[in-house]
Amino acid sequence: MENIAHIVAPRGDHTQTIIFLHGRDSIASEFAEEFFESQASDDRTLPEIFPTTRWVFPTSKIRNSARFETPMSQWFDMWSVENHLEKNETQIEGLRESVKEILDLIRTEAVLISPDRIILGGISQGCATAIHTLLYGGIRLGGFIGLSSWLPFEAEITTAMADNLEWSVVRDGFRNRLHYSHETLNTLTEQAETTSVLSDLSSDFVLETPVFLSHSWDDDVVPIGNGKKLCTTLEKLGMVVSWKQYKDGGHWVNEPRGVDDIVSFIHSCCRVQPDKEVISNITASTPVPEQVVPKPAVSQRATVASSNPGLSPLPNSGSSM
Repeated sequence: MENIAHIVAPRGDHTQTIIFLHGRDSIASEFAEEFFESQASDDRTLPEIFPTTRWVFPTSKIRNSARFETPMSQWFDMWSVENHLEKNETQIEGLRESVKEILDLIRTEAVLISPDRIILGGISQGCATAIHTLLYGGIRLGGFIGLSSWLPFEAEITTAMADNLEWSVVRDGFRNRLHYSHETLNTLTEQAETTSVLSDLSSDFVLETPVFLSHSWDDDVVPIGNGKKLCTTLEKLGMVVSWKQYKDGGHWVNEPRGVDDIVSFIHSCCRVQPDKEVISNITASTPVPEQVVPKPAVSQRATVASSNPGLSPLPNSGSSM
């Protein structure tokens, strides 16, 4: 990748890798520091609960914002975070470049550990980029974690699905529309032909990747409705999605319940056993009112540019788009 990723090495035997993308107007190192401050019910952080995990935080390029007329860190340019469908053609170039970068990163990490022990995820625009990479890159991974986000080109995908088209047809159509090159989209599937660790993990098997999504009702950057549409669309594709929604948490992960839910999901994906103390605390914690979509079950703190003209910090703990 052109931009250096922020990596937190595992302590002890390497059991899994989590690749997590920051939001808009942030950088990997700052996001990682703040993300790792989020605590579970027992006051422990994710690195403390999963010490054998390799955490990889890629950094997006600095791209010019057409709306704000200023350079900013973003995976792709977009006109509105609240209404991600507005002028969405501006998103194509950045998405195309970012997808290739993340696919290259996954390929690099797959040399160290099997793809079924790699979890991809992100928050806000980072999640939007990551889910796009998962769907159109075509590689089944151990899991996907998405916080406070949406699905790029969701309306077009929904329309195509209404015509009862096979996912492979929908996928290939959007690959062509977004001008993804054969080389970009087959960096991993071509490697699968000669690397046993990637065999049987490509093509439509990507839809077997378990997904965790979460969103808070008081998110004032990305409306929770966008997250619900992401969940619904993935379920219509046949993916197993765990959806969690919380009364509060802002444009971030809810604490502690949201962290507890992430811990449970990671454990279920890669069968990585956290401390018994962690499990008992999660089990005993009092649930926050939430709604779970009836399919097996899914929340950056950084200064951001809101979707209103001008860049300004959000009032709560900070957010990322």
